[in-house]
Amino acid sequence: QVQLVESGGGLVQPGGSLRLSCAAFGIIFAIHLYDLGWYRQTPGKQREMVASISGGDITNYADSVKGRFTISRDNAKRTVYVQMNSLQPEDTAVYSCNFRRVGYNSVMDYWGKGTLVTVSS
Repeated sequence: QVQLVESGGGLVQPGGSLRLSCAAFGIIFAIHLYDLGWYRQTPGKQREMVASISGGDITNYADSVKGRFTISRDNAKRTVYVQMNSLQPEDTAVYSCNFRRVGYNSVMDYWGKGTLVTVSS
């Protein structure tokens, strides 16, 4: 059983920064082959992809966070990070991490429970 545990959320003022971390616990093989991502969701809205990083370290960002957020991974620590700068009230959401790998005949897809980020003065 694989568990993803996020940390680093909290209350920050507009213009501030936070760094979220998501670590994987349990038995997980070939983590370097997993695509890792951060998603966010607010009440009444669909969950949206914020940032992702592939097994080959190719990154992708939502237009709304480009230039402000940076995703990175440390396979040895089984952890994915997102550095969030210049935070704005519209960035307020529950942020969840995802580890996903599409195998030959199976899909491994793990989610964290989420961590709340509140941007407010």
